[in-house]
Order: sequence, then C-alpha cells, then structure tokens
Amino acid sequence: MRISPFTGLDSFRSELRDWLDDHDLTPGETGGLDAQVTQLSRVRQALWTAGWMRYGWPPEVGGLGGPSALRAVLGEEVASRGLAEPGIWSMVEVLVPTLIDYAPPALAAETVPRLLGGEEQWCQGFSEPGSGSDLASLSTRAVPDGDGWVVSGQKVWTSLAQYAARCVLLARTGGPGHAGISAFLVDMDSPGVTVRPLRTMHGVDEFAEVFLDEVRVPASRLLGAPGDGWRLATDLLPHERSTCFWHRIAHLYSRLDRLLADGCEADPDALGGAWLDLHTVRCRSAATQARLAGGGRLGPETSVDKILLAGAEQRLFDTARDLLPGAVELSPDDGWRTGYLYSRAATIYGGTAEIQRNIVARRLLDLGKE
Repeated sequence: MRISPFTGLDSFRSELRDWLDDHDLTPGETGGLDAQVTQLSRVRQALWTAGWMRYGWPPEVGGLGGPSALRAVLGEEVASRGLAEPGIWSMVEVLVPTLIDYAPPALAAETVPRLLGGEEQWCQGFSEPGSGSDLASLSTRAVPDGDGWVVSGQKVWTSLAQYAARCVLLARTGGPGHAGISAFLVDMDSPGVTVRPLRTMHGVDEFAEVFLDEVRVPASRLLGAPGDGWRLATDLLPHERSTCFWHRIAHLYSRLDRLLADGCEADPDALGGAWLDLHTVRCRSAATQARLAGGGRLGPETSVDKILLAGAEQRLFDTARDLLPGAVELSPDDGWRTGYLYSRAATIYGGTAEIQRNIVARRLLDLGKE
C-alpha cells in the first residue's frame, strides 16, 4: 500500500524505526486538545534530544543539515504510529522555513530551536473577520513608535493560539493592498494580547480569536522589511501543502488500514476508490517533496495538492461512514466521528476548493479571470 518517492533515505528510515521501536513515545492520556499538545511537546523534545528532529534543518538554527526529505520521513513515521496529531505536528513545516528566510539571523537562531525542541508552540496570525480568503484586505495595523511598533486589531481561526508562545503575525504598516502589509514575530504574553478559543463542530478548541490592543513589538521582531508581509505570506502558504501534506497523507493511510482492520473487506469497490484517491494525492505530493528537496521553490501548483487531498480525505471518511453503520452518528467516538466532522472542513480550511480551482485556472492554465 505504501510507495516511496525518495532515494538514499532507506538507512535513515530504518535507523529511525529502530530507535522508535526502542523508545516508547505512544500517547498516555488520549482525547482532548490539552493532551494532544502535551504529547506533541513530549515527542518533539525526545526527538530533538536524540537528534532526529534536527535533520533536514540548517545548522544556523540548530539543525544537522541534509535534505528536507528527511523531515518528511520523520513526520511520516510519527503520523503512521499515531505519536502526534498530524495537523499540529506539521506546523513547524510552515513556520520554521518562514523564520529562516525572513527573520534576522540572530532571532531565528534564538527562537527556532525552542519550537523544534518542543519548548514552545507557535501560531500563525493571518486571517481576520471579513479577511479570510481576501487576505490583502486585512485591517490589523502596526504603527511605528520609537524603537518599535504598536499593533492593534483582531485575528481569527488562529490554530493553537491559546498554547502559543509566539505568533507570526501580518499587520498593515502602509496603505491599502499588498504593498502595505508587514510581518512580525509577536510574543503572545505581551501586554494587550487576549486569546479566546473557538469551539468547532468536531468538539475541539483548535482555533482561537486573538485580540491585539496596542501591543508593543520591538523593531527586531519585524520579519523582512516593511511591506514584505505579502511576499512572506505567498512564500509561507505553499509550505502548508508540502511536507505537511505528506504527514497528513500518512495519517489517512493509517485510518484506511484501521478501516480494513474493522472488517470492511466486503466492499472492495468502495475501499478501492478510497485507496485510489489517497494513492493519487500521495503521488502528487511525492513530486512536491522531490521539488522541495531539490531546492526548488513551491508556488501555485501546490493548489493541485490541496484539491486532491481534500477530496481524498472526505472520500475516506464518507467510505467509513457507509461501511461502519453508526460509527459516526451513534458510537462513542473512537476517531471516526471526529475525523468525519473534521473532514467536512477539508474543502474550506487553508483556502476553499473554489479558490484553489481559480488559482489553477488563472495561474497554471492561464484561463484569465472569467
């Protein structure tokens, strides 16, 4: 059922598997976001101490070097074994490359090891009420003041904000449009920061509102130059669909294995369709991983990855609902209900399926705006 797009990584995977077999990192307490975040920190700390978490990152931020494919293998093994929830595990794949590319080197060297090593969680403050998909219209404002900035505004759908020590935040420092947006690394314990968790339909307070009331941010926390915020955002978003997706696909394969283990072999057509969708998006993601590992930059083509993954995730859990009567609606939750409800948002979060298709049409197929 598995395919490997990588070459030269077999020994890394083999040694990692041996180490994981010898070190029990399986979750203790299960259920609830608090337990998931605690487990995430535990796993990262153990892997950082042993060195595994450092492969694939540059020495300037405490890494041991090597291609990004090493990180993909590590995340795949973690997801396949159920050691950490794949969504929150993969946030480093979005935020760390951003800090490496845009933060002053001393700031990246100081802070990135804390995130990779499990000492801290971070969040991403982009979306706002009324400025979700239309990010260029955001209204949170940063005003220069002495040797820093004063930030005021509101963010929403901010993952893990209630646990985060820092936030990669977009704010308007100039006029309207893309050119007026800048990015900052904001300490979440700064005076004026208020976090209010949001309950989602699958019962997990994963997202939060973040209110910023005249929050002082040192000038050294500006990421890039004033006005670089939109460029940072367009560089960051493809990373949400790179190694992160590889990890999530591994998690979904483990759910398909679980479906088979629950005795659903009697409907090979339904299972085959779910497997084919997963196989398709994994092949597509393999090409993305290869491009990233080869030093290539990711761009609008990752919208294809997003469309395929959303469809595969929804089909998998639709199949589970059909083949396991009552598992979603009636049974005590053993992961099927939560997974099914979360999959309903797969075509919304991170950019809706409609927006992704528009990107493919306009930027990849050059079909214009109509």
